[in-house]
Amino acid sequence: MSTGTTVIAIVAIAVGLPVTLAMIAEVAKRYIGFRERKLELMADQTAEKAAQYGAHVERLEQRMRVLERIATDKGVDLAAQIETLREAPALARIADEELN
Repeated sequence: MSTGTTVIAIVAIAVGLPVTLAMIAEVAKRYIGFRERKLELMADQTAEKAAQYGAHVERLEQRMRVLERIATDKGVDLAAQIETLREAPALARIADEELN
């Protein structure tokens, strides 16, 4: 190998290697950013679902308290209260539809 060829090979390695490494680093940085964004979106969706489940559980607990009160109160007209409970979810749905 001649001296000129050796110098060209060294220059090619000295320039090509950092450029290649910079490209690999950029790809890795974009991939990591993509993964972070994906995890953030997943966390937001999970938090939203948890809030929805919490609200649903609260409604169920409230209904359970009403049913317990109905079952333990002997002086109350049971049929009237049951009908009131049947009407409440329908009214809530109508109110939700009007809000949306």
